[in-house]
Amino acid sequence: MIKLNKKFIVKEEIKIIKGKNMNKKELINAISVKTEMKKVEVEKVVEGLLETITEELKNGNDISLIGFGTFSTSARAPRVAQVPGTDRKVEVPATTVAKFKVGSKLKAAVAK
Repeated sequence: MIKLNKKFIVKEEIKIIKGKNMNKKELINAISVKTEMKKVEVEKVVEGLLETITEELKNGNDISLIGFGTFSTSARAPRVAQVPGTDRKVEVPATTVAKFKVGSKLKAAVAK
């Protein structure tokens, strides 16, 4: 992002630290720098994207981003599980879980 600093134009740099996980705030900042959009605008887009993905998955729909991946859901049947270290068994109810299948372009980029 280009910021006016009195008489100078300063471009923010994205600091990438290998082995460090990126949180939402850092993601918004990185997108803001790359797109030269205001952080407030990028935050609205990111929040809208996450809300839309969540709503579609709740409705049982898949979201495919060609090359990046596919968000989907999967039904898990009820089962009986054993508590580790004991003989106690517990019933685990049926549930629906979110899944993500990596697309070919993302897979290739990460493999490099």
